[in-house]
Amino acid sequence: MKLIVNFFVMLGLLACLGARAADPVTEAITQAYAPYRAALFRTNSKAQAESEQAMAQARQAWQSIVDRYAAAPPIPYDKDPEFSASLQAVAKVYEQATGEIGQGKLPQAHETLEQARDIMAELRRRNGVIVYSDHMNAYHAEMEHLLEQEAALTSSAQGLLNLVKQMGVLDYLAKRLRSEAPKALQSDAEFAAALQALETSVTMLHRAAMNQNAAAAKEALGRLKGPYSRMFLKFG
Repeated sequence: MKLIVNFFVMLGLLACLGARAADPVTEAITQAYAPYRAALFRTNSKAQAESEQAMAQARQAWQSIVDRYAAAPPIPYDKDPEFSASLQAVAKVYEQATGEIGQGKLPQAHETLEQARDIMAELRRRNGVIVYSDHMNAYHAEMEHLLEQEAALTSSAQGLLNLVKQMGVLDYLAKRLRSEAPKALQSDAEFAAALQALETSVTMLHRAAMNQNAAAAKEALGRLKGPYSRMFLKFG
């Protein structure tokens, strides 16, 4: 399931949610997100052994969170009646994806794993917490929205005009990835290179759209996912 977000609702959420990752649950979820990202990336690249390894690590990390916090979550999650259910929902997604990976159904497992991203994002939203992953998720949602419309956006002059209009959203979200980067990442050379590659992919698409060049726009759309995926794997 893809996370398709109404831009204006999403913008309001990112502007209003002020809390940062400064509590033990959010920190633990952030740490557990690394093997989850790897599982998403590996299933998408159809790497069987690597998917199995990443999924095992993701399940172990998540089970640790369930064991430690499900029964008595600390602030700011302590007033959330759905907290424990959300943790269990992620665990069930991981269990289902593990079975699909074991059967060699990596594309299906990838789609299943997308559900966990949505559950975690909603858990944070309910409790007024925002982390860098939320900005990555917002960019991802709009990127996927554009990719789903590729044929319509590149097959006519009107489609290219619509692409120009929609590029404002992607441009904005790409800028947020830079402006909202944690201080620890701002001085990281690898992060800087990954972000620059993503920004370049957006610039190329913007240029093609402004030039009303259908072939270039189609090519640029096809090149959006690579830089995002590489950045997501390490920093998302």
